[in-house]
Amino acid sequence: MVVANNYEMVCGLEVHVELQTKTKIFCGCTTEFGGEQNTHVCPVCLGMPGALPVLNREVVNYAIKAGLALNCEIAEFSKFDRKNYFYPDLSKNYQTSQFDLPICGKGGLEIEVEGEKKWIGITRAHMEEDAGKLVHSGETISTSNESSVDYNRAGVPLLEIVSEPDMRSIPEVLAYLEKLVQILEYTEVSDCRLEQGSVRFDVNVSLRPVGEIALGTRTETKNLNSFSSVRRCMEYEVARQARVLDAGDKVIQETRTWDEGRGVTLTLRSKEEAHDYRYFPEPDLTPLVIDREWVERIRKTLPELPGARRARLQELGLSAYDAGVITQAKALSDYFDAALIHYGDAKALANWVMGDLTRLLNSNQCQVADSPISPERLAELLVIIDKGTISGKIAKSVIEEMYSTSKDAQTIVKEKGLAQISDEGALLGIIDNVLAANPQSVEDYRAGKDRAIGFLVGQIMKATKGQANPGLVNQLLKEKLA
Repeated sequence: MVVANNYEMVCGLEVHVELQTKTKIFCGCTTEFGGEQNTHVCPVCLGMPGALPVLNREVVNYAIKAGLALNCEIAEFSKFDRKNYFYPDLSKNYQTSQFDLPICGKGGLEIEVEGEKKWIGITRAHMEEDAGKLVHSGETISTSNESSVDYNRAGVPLLEIVSEPDMRSIPEVLAYLEKLVQILEYTEVSDCRLEQGSVRFDVNVSLRPVGEIALGTRTETKNLNSFSSVRRCMEYEVARQARVLDAGDKVIQETRTWDEGRGVTLTLRSKEEAHDYRYFPEPDLTPLVIDREWVERIRKTLPELPGARRARLQELGLSAYDAGVITQAKALSDYFDAALIHYGDAKALANWVMGDLTRLLNSNQCQVADSPISPERLAELLVIIDKGTISGKIAKSVIEEMYSTSKDAQTIVKEKGLAQISDEGALLGIIDNVLAANPQSVEDYRAGKDRAIGFLVGQIMKATKGQANPGLVNQLLKEKLA
């Protein structure tokens, strides 16, 4: 991406993912979100003297699973280290993390932007414990007079995924993050609830003159928790760095914070290097040895990932766009697959899922997992449309009723008398009446004005309150007018 005054943007990302375990990484405290401040804590996650950590095996399983899904190498030997720094949300003044021997080595994923595919490398992914949370009196740290600390989050297991500085545009960054989160959601290693901080993004940005090979001085903006914030933050930071360079000054390597309300990044502290943290091996935890059998056992639990599912849906007749929409969220994709078991026309099913069902869910602010219309009942609705029991137009009112009452389609059709009129005798009588009442339209059609038949069909549908079988109406009408 060439930005103002012929600079090229270079971006790498650190993504912190809360793993979806029931208990914390080194103790038995709950990882449940929320709760009264400082109630989900114990001597271990508070770092009390004499309290010893015990590694949660499920954290390792999830780390391996995520690493495999991201094409990473899984280390046979890894260890934990103490990352030493002093900050109020870190009660023991060090974070138990992994430094030189992480559990996941090099990997990556493929993104697509404007039809162009690109491989984004992943340097590493490592396990660590989360810190506590500062609770500010104002909206941000920069506008607060005081802050308190909630340690409920301390010790929640994290997987930090570090990318290579391979991204050259904001669309590439967003494509990478969206695909990464999508994969994590599909593997179910995290609930990926960005609004709750389950996934947090640290954005490293630098600029360099176009054609330059050496990297520019980067800044790191921490703890962004939405794609929108990442986009706005990067737009601001790229423009800010360009102004600094244009003025003949140097960009300062530092850690910055994003002020969502003002739409600006602000200096937080000077950027630390690895030696600043004085890493050393965690003496209270033994090194982690992972054999190939363990890795292969986890590999067998990998689900169909979004790319593979998208390809399968396209083979069933969906367009690339439709398959992309259906597979964007795992819950919607699972719903679609469950309905597909009972109704085999993937394209027709996709139209109803992306159309009326999604509209009803959105208007009622309902998640697809909580839909009052089950996949089986949506499939039943489509089956009775195909059978000619109701028309597609009547089906739109039926699905509204299904949503509001949780009744099945057959019951609603029967209770409301919505069954389609397919009796030729009954329809012929109505057709005769409509033709008699509209002689000009009959004359127009016979004079070669084919559009006139549309008006006549509309009048017949109106007379039957939309219940006439439209295909049969067209057939009988043409026979009458022949």
